[in-house]
Amino acid sequence: QVQLVESGGGLVQAGGSLRLSCAASGRTFSSYAMGWFRQAPGKERKFVAAISWNGGSTYYSDSVKGRFTISRDNAKNTVYLHMSSLKPEDTAVYYCAADNTIVLRSRPDEYDYWGQGTQVTVSS
Repeated sequence: QVQLVESGGGLVQAGGSLRLSCAASGRTFSSYAMGWFRQAPGKERKFVAAISWNGGSTYYSDSVKGRFTISRDNAKNTVYLHMSSLKPEDTAVYYCAADNTIVLRSRPDEYDYWGQGTQVTVSS
């Protein structure tokens, strides 16, 4: 089992920045690819970003590319999502997820473990 806990969400003005954190425990964190997803009310959970087990590869949705950066610190068992130039349409609950794979995947159903989410609200 892998337990994931997100933190760092909050209210921010459009154009501002936030850093989300996801702390992992349970199994060996460094063996998992990690992803961030988001879900707005009434909408499907959508892929945001993913990072390989060693941090060597990243993958972003087109909607956040150039604005968001995913990173990880395996010594701290933590993955981060740095969000800049935030837009109102970025408002959602953000979830981190773990995927025991050697490739990066973008479908929610492909990930094995999930956190409870953290709310990000971007005001116009």
